Amino acid sequence: MAEVLDQGEIDALLSAVEGQADENAPGEADGPAARTTAVANASIKPNKPVAIYDFKRPERVSKDHIRALAAIHDGFARNFGATLSGFLRTIIDVRVVGVEQLTYSEFVHSLPNPTCFVILTAPPLEGQMCLEISPLIVYPMVDRLLGGNGTDVFIPQRPLTSIEWRLIVRLVDRALTHLSEAWNNLVEVEFKKVQTDSNPQLIHIVAPTEVVVYITFEIKMGSSAGTMSMCIPFNVIESVLSKLTTQSWFGYRPKEATDQQRSMLLRNLSKTTVNMTGYLGATTVSLHELRNLRPGDIIQLDKQVHRDLILQIEGINKYAGKAGTFRGFRSLRLTRKAEADEIL
Repeated sequence: MAEVLDQGEIDALLSAVEGQADENAPGEADGPAARTTAVANASIKPNKPVAIYDFKRPERVSKDHIRALAAIHDGFARNFGATLSGFLRTIIDVRVVGVEQLTYSEFVHSLPNPTCFVILTAPPLEGQMCLEISPLIVYPMVDRLLGGNGTDVFIPQRPLTSIEWRLIVRLVDRALTHLSEAWNNLVEVEFKKVQTDSNPQLIHIVAPTEVVVYITFEIKMGSSAGTMSMCIPFNVIESVLSKLTTQSWFGYRPKEATDQQRSMLLRNLSKTTVNMTGYLGATTVSLHELRNLRPGDIIQLDKQVHRDLILQIEGINKYAGKAGTFRGFRSLRLTRKAEADEIL
């Protein structure tokens, strides 16, 4: 059992506590200033971490929301890169390199001038957004669209011409289509182009001190590379912040194709043409024999009569079959699938 204190020990402890309290309490002669200092010192908790808060750059978007926005636009970047690759007939890599929040004035002053600046809306979301594409990648893409190779392109320090704007708008329209698809998993929106400009400092979609979400993409095309930036003011996404949760977006899966999309894919595939070649066989002849060949000569092939002929599609073994005629045309009757490494 624990040791039990007697009455004398209890009185000694109480006296010690009362003496310590008298030493710490401010006396009447100290005045109100001393009492105020004592109260202030009592309210301060030692070793408590202090968080620095910058009133010029308030953090109105949480880190979870930032990660969710990054996940949304990561899917957009993959789809947009695939579309650009098909449109420009070259490999284009688009990826998200950063998502942060800052003020609108800081965003505008970080952009080059002149540049490719596009104002966007996304009904039913209120307010406007903007999309900026760096001249470092705009002019190589314009050069590629006009028949060049898109490499070693001179980057002029001037605004885009009307012809160049018409070409870039075609790329922007494709970007807006994929943006709408990516955001439709969050809210049904349709991104639309409102205005284009070359000087971002002349465009004021929100107040300079308003908080915006700044999303940066990197676009690579061969040896050329540049950035694409998207600015989303806080008032635009404030109504849908409750839907931006990491739990829902980390488990994101693309939607299955609809019946309309499947029919469109099948319709487009049915119009595609491919090269099909049926190989009778192969042999080796000398140059002398080749020079002496005449119409009616017989060339003996290495393939035996009972072996199937190989049908290749775009140079790849696909089917095997027997040669014959059908309605007066030479034909190949398919009997089985060919092995990938089957000898012709």
